[in-house]
Amino acid sequence: MDKDTRTLNKVVQIDDRRIQDHLGELVRGTVEETLNTMLDAEADALCGAQRYERSPDRIDTRAGSYERKLQTKAGEVNLKVPKLRRQTFETAIIERYRRREASIEEALIEMYLAGVSVRRVEDITEALWGTRVSSGTVSNLNKKVYKHIEAWRNRPIEGEHPYVYLDGIVLKRSWAGEVKNVSVLVAIGVGSDGYRQVLGVQEGHKEDKSGWSSFLAHMKQRGLKGVRLVISDACLGLVESVAEYYPEADWQRCVVHFYRNVFSHVPSDKVKHVALMLKAIHAQESLAAAQEKAGRIVDELRTMRLRKAADLVEVNINETLCYYRYPQTHWLRIKTNNPLERIMREIRRRTRVVGAFPDGNSALMLVAARLRHIAGTKWGTRRYLSMEALEKQPLEKQITA
Repeated sequence: MDKDTRTLNKVVQIDDRRIQDHLGELVRGTVEETLNTMLDAEADALCGAQRYERSPDRIDTRAGSYERKLQTKAGEVNLKVPKLRRQTFETAIIERYRRREASIEEALIEMYLAGVSVRRVEDITEALWGTRVSSGTVSNLNKKVYKHIEAWRNRPIEGEHPYVYLDGIVLKRSWAGEVKNVSVLVAIGVGSDGYRQVLGVQEGHKEDKSGWSSFLAHMKQRGLKGVRLVISDACLGLVESVAEYYPEADWQRCVVHFYRNVFSHVPSDKVKHVALMLKAIHAQESLAAAQEKAGRIVDELRTMRLRKAADLVEVNINETLCYYRYPQTHWLRIKTNNPLERIMREIRRRTRVVGAFPDGNSALMLVAARLRHIAGTKWGTRRYLSMEALEKQPLEKQITA
């Protein structure tokens, strides 16, 4: 490199940051000028004439303006929003701005509820919108959404719900420097119109009788009625709580969970064979046929020297056969807790990124927020069962079947 070239390099120094800033200012200036021109044009259209123009078509006049900031992809711009003397100036630009504000709030809340740290939320907002949202803003947004979630969680339950599914999820929370378990109990139901609904979600502390009793009492106070069948796993204290608050309801033990309980007493090389045996029980055409088949399966399990599995089937099989008392067209969807299990898997996926929650309430809010979202999708707007068959079947026939 010769002397002249070195001299030229010293003279011509390109500052990329300054150029980007300058270009950004130019773009922002253009965007700002364009938007303000559009606002003026809208105001002229509402007035029926341009500013200071004398016209027989004029129906209003200007009354000054006020400043409004707007976040754009080019950065923050200042708008001069016209004011009119006789009408309220409502512009499509401002409406889009309001929707943008709302969408930003929803995005911030969604990020936080999904387990993104407050510091990370601040970084993301700065990268996306050019404005860094403070941790105080995120905290205030959370308080706002918590109020909405609480209102939704405590809303009245309208109509009757013949089928109710219950389950719980265990999450981690930090407590006095230690990580402990916290249970969140969830209920969904199928209404008399055949549509599914999230009935309730509540912190259970432990999945025991006191937790389930409190949960069922909470839903009964909100109006849960018309319950004919409760479908769940054999959770500790759940069956006793159901009998206390809904004594006329049957209890259906989830067939899939029952199989898993039996498999825990079966060697791994025999699980597939035993699974086929158990499925044969629940493939029968009637309750009597299923009970007869279960008796033969118990004898066969004992012949295979699977005594504990045989005892479990003999003692508890009838808990899995309550669905036979209901319309055959409903059997597939009421003999297991799968409708709720799929939702619980989605909740586990969303809460796994959080790790340990700071407290039980934050865990409850995240689960409730996800459930509220699910309820508003096709899940809750698509008919799940045709309930006419249940309406035609008297309750006395169901109980005595």
